[in-house]
This record gives sequence, structure tokens and C-alpha cells, in this order.
Amino acid sequence: MADNRISANLSQTDREVVMQAIATIREKLPFLIDLTPEERRYLPKLGDKSRAFVTKALEVAAQNPDFLPRSFDVDEMRRDVELFEALYPVLLSLTQLQELVDDTFIATGSEAYTAALAVYNYAKVSGNITGLDAVIDDMGRRFTRKPRKTQPQASIISDENNSVIQP
Repeated sequence: MADNRISANLSQTDREVVMQAIATIREKLPFLIDLTPEERRYLPKLGDKSRAFVTKALEVAAQNPDFLPRSFDVDEMRRDVELFEALYPVLLSLTQLQELVDDTFIATGSEAYTAALAVYNYAKVSGNITGLDAVIDDMGRRFTRKPRKTQPQASIISDENNSVIQP
């Protein structure tokens, strides 16, 4: 294993502590919602370019509530803006953490799979391992492919005049 990028373990105790920390995060953010893919697609998005626009609109609404309909809730808009701003650094931090976990997960899986392939290949080539033939055959099933179904060929072919042509 020439390219071993990570060598670590996660104890059961540490894993439980991490899972509890995640549970604590969920407890502290009880208002989190789950959008459907369709909802995600159609909701207007507030990105970096629109943040200043939203802030200015909130100030206009707060300073000039007379032109807004009575049903418009300026305080609710303010809460939404404040929550968005408060969640932004949390989102950045969690996104960075998720990327690190994803990359580590992919790398360790790759290293484990590469090592397993080496074991399989060494065992196949060796041939001197008594009692492991069945296990090696079982491991080899991972690489067997199902044969593709072939299309049945027509035995009679006709030309544009509907004359029968023998293949």
C-alpha cells in the first residue's frame, strides 16, 4: 500500500461523543426544515449578491411601513433576515466539516478497497493456500459480470420491394 493518506481509528467512545454533539446541534436548531427537491428548485435563492438588496429592503420596510399592506409582517421579515445571517457561519462551518468527513470517508474506503484487491490478487497468484479456494472463489464473484442479453437476429430480411433475402 504505497499511498496511505490516512491511518487513524475512531473509538466507539469518540464516535458516541461525536454523535451526541450532532444531536446537540439538532436540539439547538429545532426549527430546521426538510425541503423536497421540487421546493428547493422553485424557491427564490438568497445568495451573496442579494444580501445587500434584502438588507436595504428591510430598512425601507422598517422605516416606511405605511405603504405596505397590513398583512405584511416587518417583524417576521426581520426575524428571517436575522436567522439567515445567524445561520450563515454555521452553514459554512458545517459544510467545511462535511467536506472533510466526505473526503476522509472516500479516502479510507479507497485504501481499504485497494488493500482488499491486493489481498485477493496475492491469494489468487499464490495458489498455495490450503482451504481458501472457496473464499477466493467467493471474493472473485465480485468481478463476474452478467452476460448481456443479445438481440435475436431476424432470419428473414426483406428489401424495399418486400422481396425475401436470405441472410
